[in-house]
Amino acid sequence: MKSRRRRRREHCKFALLLLLYTLVLLLIPSVLDGGRDGDKGAGHCPGLHRSLGVWSLEAAAAGERERGAEAAAEGPAGRPPGSPGNLSRAVGDAAPGEKQHIYVHATWRTGSSFLGELFNQHPDVFYLYEPMWHLWQALYPGDAESLQGALRDMLRSLFRCDFSVLRLYAPSGDPAARAPASANLTTATLFRWRTNKVICSPPLCPGAARARADVGLVEDAACERSCPPVALRALEAECRKYPVVVIKDVRLLDLGVLVPLLRDPGLNLKVVQLFRDPRAVHNSRLKSRQGLLRESIQVLRTRQRGDRLPRVLLAPGPGGRPGGAPSRALPAAPRADVFLSGALEVICEAWLRDLLFARGAPAWLRRRYLRLRYEDLVRQPRAQLRRLLRFAGLRALAALDAFALNMTRGSAYGADRPFHLSARDAREAVHAWRERLSREQVRQVEAACGPAMRLLAYPRSGEEGDAEPTPDEEAPREVEADGAT
Repeated sequence: MKSRRRRRREHCKFALLLLLYTLVLLLIPSVLDGGRDGDKGAGHCPGLHRSLGVWSLEAAAAGERERGAEAAAEGPAGRPPGSPGNLSRAVGDAAPGEKQHIYVHATWRTGSSFLGELFNQHPDVFYLYEPMWHLWQALYPGDAESLQGALRDMLRSLFRCDFSVLRLYAPSGDPAARAPASANLTTATLFRWRTNKVICSPPLCPGAARARADVGLVEDAACERSCPPVALRALEAECRKYPVVVIKDVRLLDLGVLVPLLRDPGLNLKVVQLFRDPRAVHNSRLKSRQGLLRESIQVLRTRQRGDRLPRVLLAPGPGGRPGGAPSRALPAAPRADVFLSGALEVICEAWLRDLLFARGAPAWLRRRYLRLRYEDLVRQPRAQLRRLLRFAGLRALAALDAFALNMTRGSAYGADRPFHLSARDAREAVHAWRERLSREQVRQVEAACGPAMRLLAYPRSGEEGDAEPTPDEEAPREVEADGAT
């Protein structure tokens, strides 16, 4: 009898343990899935991600306001002017005479080369053209999102005139990559060094035909002949002499990545973000497809990394009829066009995040951010140039005004060298997509980029106000300056 009871108790214990073990096995996956879903929601919901970022900025700004109020209560002797408790020095206005840093935030085929060239021509500016190209080439085929932190760190070093970071991304076949010290790196390692005004003028280039203060495009072949490469240490020394340092690049896809740099009181950073009608961007990208293929793949890998379903913007294949449906016998869109079109969709999503982020940012950050449309820049070059110079704290120059005007009054749009900067016909540059994209291509771009287009005041095709502006609306009367080239 007793043995039977004992066996019964043992069976009950065993059944209870089995039940508890089963419950644990059922709970563990649900807990893990819940954690993953939470991470996925924060990572793949742009609105939530953006809100969290803005809330953190607002909270930080509120905390700094409280510290600023405490500092004011303590009096002038309480804390030094540059202490973290002083909001104006921590995240606000810079001290008079402090070195200014400007980042031109853009994407491919938006006219950023022209915008950057306006800074390159100013005699008070040290300018770098897309230095993050080196990082993308060295880490190919890494996806764009995973490279954002490395881009920010590289920017921080370059703004401080420390170019040794370039040694990390020098090509493996480049002798500079095998050099024991960064002093052996030369200006020839820099992307597009042959058009840089500082590199191609005295004192780094004593044999240059033009002085640094002379406004005018640098002929890359002439610079290569007259200006032998010099050590990057000498370029660093020149960089430290200039009151304004400007870096233009197209590989940063998230404005929020720059917040730590914008908050750094020692860096004094401002951001100019350039936008362009996505239909014009798409047209230009298709025209330059071969030169953009590798980097479009890197942008698309961001979508694959996020496990999102692609909505590829397909362009008609060769022989497609603009403004009409392609023939049934025509092949599908070329693979390169698919990559470029899909990357544009990712870019439009990034634009929307940036626009909403800037709209919800605290006042101190908005003071350090300038939004600019390419169409406004080429239609009103002098007015927009003055706006840029005021934002950057630079003096106005009559020769630079004339340069900006003449660069938008060329004889034609585009050239056989799509990545070569030259004078363009502004009207043709703004409206070329209307004649070169099919109706289906336009419809697909507008469907994918519609939210960003609305925030940027780009009307859809057929909407009221979509008609081409008259010449008076397009280019206010501008007087030619003396010495225009």
